Amino acid sequence: MSAAMTAAMPPRMRDLNPAQRAARLGAWLLVGTGALLMIMPFYFMFVFATHTSAEIYSFPPPAWFGPDAPGNLKLLEERLPFWRNIGVSLYVALMQTGLTLFFCSLAGYAFAMYEFRFKKPLFALVMASMIIPAFMNMVPTFMLMDFIGWLDQPRALYVPGAAGALGIFLMRQYIASAIPRELVEAARVDGCGEFGIYWRVVLPLVGPAMGTLGLITFINSWNNFITPLVVMRSVENYTIPLALRSMQAPNDTEWGALMVGAAIAVLPLLIMFIISSRRLIEGLTQGAVKG
Repeated sequence: MSAAMTAAMPPRMRDLNPAQRAARLGAWLLVGTGALLMIMPFYFMFVFATHTSAEIYSFPPPAWFGPDAPGNLKLLEERLPFWRNIGVSLYVALMQTGLTLFFCSLAGYAFAMYEFRFKKPLFALVMASMIIPAFMNMVPTFMLMDFIGWLDQPRALYVPGAAGALGIFLMRQYIASAIPRELVEAARVDGCGEFGIYWRVVLPLVGPAMGTLGLITFINSWNNFITPLVVMRSVENYTIPLALRSMQAPNDTEWGALMVGAAIAVLPLLIMFIISSRRLIEGLTQGAVKG
């Protein structure tokens, strides 16, 4: 390697020997290639959203943006009550996120700070529910929603999953590692009630874990396809994934309109992840490094 190339390197790279530099450059190349492969589908989704189906099927396919996005959006609105579907997805995702944060943090606090009969078997039962494949819940979910009269209602999408095992486990681990028992005892001695301790002492200290759980729950709810497929009946109450899937038909799929819908649907998730990525990483790692 020439002296000019070495001088142009960052200070940390200049301190490495040639083998270490090659390994570092190889790692950067590998990560860059992986990032490019992950970005390409999103890029072509946005590009295809601006072209007609005929142009999308042409060879080679378009690699840059075109002028047909307004027409594709108009066609999408003719085929679907698209903005209502967006509203249903947003309502369901917000409701499930709020309920999950409340019930999972409450259950996690109880498992972390209280001693009660059958605590360990109950927690083991909660964890065991994580190994059940999602498709095995389809028939019981349908039968239960039908029995209580919740078919084709948004509440059937967020109430059953309001206290998931993953959320309870995450909150229990974080609370046990981040909140000293002495702090809870001191609040109890000062006359704070049990729910008051949870609300005024515990919740303000578990912000990273709450942010992580909220982000995961919102994304999972927004992308959920199986549950709406089982319990929803009318197009007006479809969530975005199910609504976009309903546009697909043999030899009659308007891929430009479908790509516009997919692009609009993915934008909130991209923006949310960009804003919250640091909080997500902090919430996943902070509880593990505290003593």
